[in-house]
Amino acid sequence: MYHGPCKINELGHLEIGGCDAVELAKEFGTPLYVMDEECIRENCRLYKENLNSLYKNSDVIYAGKAFLTVEMCKLIEEEGLSLDVVSGGELYMALQAGFPAKRIYFHGNNKSYDELEMAVRHGVGHIIVDNFYELELLRDITSKLSGRKVKILLRLTPGIEAHTHDYIKTGQIDSKFGFGLENGHAFMAIENALSIKNVKLMGFHCHIGSQIFEKEPFREAADIMVHFAKMVEEKYGFKTQEIDFGGGFGVRYTEEDKPLEVRDYLEILVESVIESCEKYNLSAPKILIEPGRAIVGEAGVTLYTIGAIKNIPGIRKYVSVDGGMSDNIRPALYNAKYSAAIANKAKWPAEETVSIAGKCCESGDMLIWDIDLPKIAPGDILAVFTTGAYHYSMASNYNMLPRPAVIFVRNKTARLVVRRQTYEDLLSYDISLPSAAKAFSASV
Repeated sequence: MYHGPCKINELGHLEIGGCDAVELAKEFGTPLYVMDEECIRENCRLYKENLNSLYKNSDVIYAGKAFLTVEMCKLIEEEGLSLDVVSGGELYMALQAGFPAKRIYFHGNNKSYDELEMAVRHGVGHIIVDNFYELELLRDITSKLSGRKVKILLRLTPGIEAHTHDYIKTGQIDSKFGFGLENGHAFMAIENALSIKNVKLMGFHCHIGSQIFEKEPFREAADIMVHFAKMVEEKYGFKTQEIDFGGGFGVRYTEEDKPLEVRDYLEILVESVIESCEKYNLSAPKILIEPGRAIVGEAGVTLYTIGAIKNIPGIRKYVSVDGGMSDNIRPALYNAKYSAAIANKAKWPAEETVSIAGKCCESGDMLIWDIDLPKIAPGDILAVFTTGAYHYSMASNYNMLPRPAVIFVRNKTARLVVRRQTYEDLLSYDISLPSAAKAFSASV
């Protein structure tokens, strides 16, 4: 099964964005994050054009936590999307990339004073407020920075539990995110926000989870959010201008995953908003959505070189690669499932069932359990599909492994956008490194 941008070329090798995966591995080394640029751009347009055709007063905001580099910021700007950031680091990257501050939405459940001050000073378009502490910080910051005003959305927990992994459910009441509707905290937050002189409340935000393959959760979210907006109007005279429904649109990792078409997701959301506005006699607000994984997930492929092979007769055959949980923590964290292929044997039939092991010193460092692949030998190139989201972003230096390089491929051309870390990089922040060790590091 070859996902997203992948196909087989005349050499029988896997090809991504017109580039031979085997040659990419030779040129850039492995592990290697390969992002198909045209696939990313097509997904941006798919969401933007479909939403705009269904509902003119709308905006698509790319959720940067899925995958963010300077080059990605530039791509998102070129495609006309706004950008969601969740930390001072992501905000700094976006600003350094020249991304328009007015098109940035700043998320996070524990933004610091310094992060919020940076956002206000640079004129970030919206801050999505997650808690009462943050409101007080904004009260203080906007008071000190006289003349600085900021637009906000209040993040709500609508009480919806989408059928996803517990760690990526975010819309239920028992969540670290947002103001609860049932406990009255949302109304308290509105009263607080409306009392802050230089803060302009624009509306509300919710995010009900990730990897959602059903329509009903979005229908429920639309009805709950619109109904709440009507109650707020009746109670405070506040007219909601914007409702941000977050992301959560599913993508395909394995054959078992059955995501809806993009338009199907958007149609149910838009239809439900319109119906609920008519039902509750509410003026139609601007609709915002935040796809992240859905933009970059299937556009990414990670390449590894196969090394040690351990066969335990009658039990299991372990095939080890030169990466693992340091570049893909999701199997260990979420029990995430993946599909893969041998890039240099893409036409070969499957002959054996193996399990793909990472090289980290952890028994739980397994990328894929029990996958059918061609006969494998050391030196083969393994391609793991749908690795564009939450792989580079969540990579670590566990076991002092350098983080992989990132390349963009398009029209048979590959370009390096993030270089591979070196051993010297790993020690660059260690102030105790003696001069002799520095000299050794430079010679490696």
